[in-house]
Amino acid sequence: MRVSLILTAILAFAADQLSKWYVAVYLDLKTQRVMEVWPGFITFIKGENDGINFGLFANDSPWTRWVLIGLALAICAFLVVWVRKDPRRIAHIFVGLVVGGAMGNVADRVMLGHVVDFLNVTCCGIVNPFVFNIADVAVFAGAIGLIVFVGDRKT
Repeated sequence: MRVSLILTAILAFAADQLSKWYVAVYLDLKTQRVMEVWPGFITFIKGENDGINFGLFANDSPWTRWVLIGLALAICAFLVVWVRKDPRRIAHIFVGLVVGGAMGNVADRVMLGHVVDFLNVTCCGIVNPFVFNIADVAVFAGAIGLIVFVGDRKT
């Protein structure tokens, strides 16, 4: 496994966990529930997601929690095995983003039973009802990077 994958995964995981601690605990979003950071653009909103993106499949069943943890771990394992044969550093970086972000959300599910979300971005008069976190950004960026820049380059 390339160092770039491991380093990127560690950085994504650390950025996610530190940002959640900083916003939820240090800034006390748990109590305040809503904080305007950049009015009209960025708001911190307390969110607890026990489903997948946008709260899909959210319920109070403990099975959902463990199924989502298992699914995240399986996807990460698949990506790490898959990228081992790719010599390009960029492929390892994008997989590292996915793995680090997924592990950030897995850590939340294991320790808290839900994922901590806090970011809400609104722009140009369009109100976004959803909240997300740095782990979600890492997973999304890594997945898009894999699709756009890595893909299957058979010529």
